[in-house]
Amino acid sequence: NIYPHVDNKGTTSESTTASLGISSKSNDADFATTIDIANEKLVMEGIATHFPSHKVIGEEETGTGQPPVLTADPTWIVDPIDGTANFANGLPLTCVSLGFCVGKKPVLGVVYAPLTCELFLAVKGFGSYRNTCKILSTSSNEEEALKTLSNAIVCFEFGSSRGEQNVKKLVSGMERILQHGCRCTRSLGSGVLDMCYVATGKLDVVYCGMANEGWKPWDYCAGSLVVEEAGGFVRSLQGGYVEEDGFDIYESSMICGVSKALVEESRGVILGLSK
Repeated sequence: NIYPHVDNKGTTSESTTASLGISSKSNDADFATTIDIANEKLVMEGIATHFPSHKVIGEEETGTGQPPVLTADPTWIVDPIDGTANFANGLPLTCVSLGFCVGKKPVLGVVYAPLTCELFLAVKGFGSYRNTCKILSTSSNEEEALKTLSNAIVCFEFGSSRGEQNVKKLVSGMERILQHGCRCTRSLGSGVLDMCYVATGKLDVVYCGMANEGWKPWDYCAGSLVVEEAGGFVRSLQGGYVEEDGFDIYESSMICGVSKALVEESRGVILGLSK
């Protein structure tokens, strides 16, 4: 039910699609549509039917509150539409994201982007796939492994944070990137697809969390596993990193890239720790 609205947007067929019923959350830039809610209901009903003992954490069910605590129990984490603003405005970069955790760690990630005809799948220990084709490990690609910030495509998402101080923090990170030098910057509007495109090497670095715009578990869960299983590296932007623990999907900031070296170089520049 994502496809008809985006496909018909701006044409005479648009009037035949259902109203989006947009409702604001924290501000006008943070909102949900009736399709978000319907998608989440559909997914949750399917999980309840096939996996009745499993827990489910959904973006729309959570609303503006804090995400429920992740336990060691088998738990699905659902983002019914990632890139809601893109979807509402008829832009094709939007997707459905399903992550599955056991022991508080993602073990399965599925991302479906109907408008670009892309299905990403990752299973812990078994690699990442795009449309059934295995994604080449970034660590085995010499060009990706040796890439530096100067010749990298850097992606960022400013999210819905609008306060003056937060905006200054957001801009400062990108300002330092541009002053250092990079190939170019992008902001695609879907954090989950950003991560999937890092996994496939279409983007080199993605980050968020300079201010209060950090993502939530449903944004990270599936996408971070797709990156890691493709050989990329994911860590907290603002916080520390313990190799044995890996990335915590409840982190308030994130940076991922095609290699650990590129991530650490980029993080240093973004935070002003290095030039």
